[in-house]
Amino acid sequence: MRRVLLILLSLIPLFGFSQVEDNENQEVKDFTATVINAQTEFPLESVHVINLNQVKGTITNPEGKFTIPAAVNDTLYFSYLGFKTQKVRVTNDMFRFGNTEIALTELAYALEEVVVRPYQLTGYLEIDVKNLPINNARQYSISGLPTSYEAGNRNPSAVTKVLGAILNPADLLRNLFGKKPRQMRKLRQIKDDDNIRDLLASKFDRETLTELLQLEKVDIEDILNNCNYSKSFIKTANDLQILDAISSCYEEYKVLNRNQ
Repeated sequence: MRRVLLILLSLIPLFGFSQVEDNENQEVKDFTATVINAQTEFPLESVHVINLNQVKGTITNPEGKFTIPAAVNDTLYFSYLGFKTQKVRVTNDMFRFGNTEIALTELAYALEEVVVRPYQLTGYLEIDVKNLPINNARQYSISGLPTSYEAGNRNPSAVTKVLGAILNPADLLRNLFGKKPRQMRKLRQIKDDDNIRDLLASKFDRETLTELLQLEKVDIEDILNNCNYSKSFIKTANDLQILDAISSCYEEYKVLNRNQ
């Protein structure tokens, strides 16, 4: 009896591994569904749909319909201005029966009267220009290198920081990228999909990026900080610019890592 029990226990990891392997080898097919407003049940046009597993994107047509490559257990990410973002897991039943409807819920905003005065403007151009904030982030160009490097404000430590990153960045970047190989392999796929790029160009909240790369916002900031992008750039850039910055930094890391 004990021998039988030991045999059964030894087979459990094999069953688990087989199940994971089956999930990874699921057939990718065209998946079609409709996105509607949860309150009105009207179709929603131009909703961005991203398959986080296949790294493919699309948008809904005027009837709210979309078609995207997907496999069972893939996760679809829905994003639409004024509505809550939503993730939906693709199931066998969705393929089998069709006519799947995805309902998005409108965001509830409590609006109050607000007086916005970002700058104290006088109406006189010569005076107002002097009162506007100036981006103090500076880029340093080094002879022989094709790109410039951004390193914050103008002081000797900023130059030292840039030179240190260029001359010996591999160890620093290895700690950032080396632990996240799967996430970084998605960078090229994301950049090659025009629908995903269009969505990222219109967003500044990093939410879609964190879902696509499976990184936390703090991880993204760490990568950009250690690649010498200024706080101003990290704060104001849209998600597409952030993606391109991470990708550029990662490509440099691969070259440096290859030469070690």
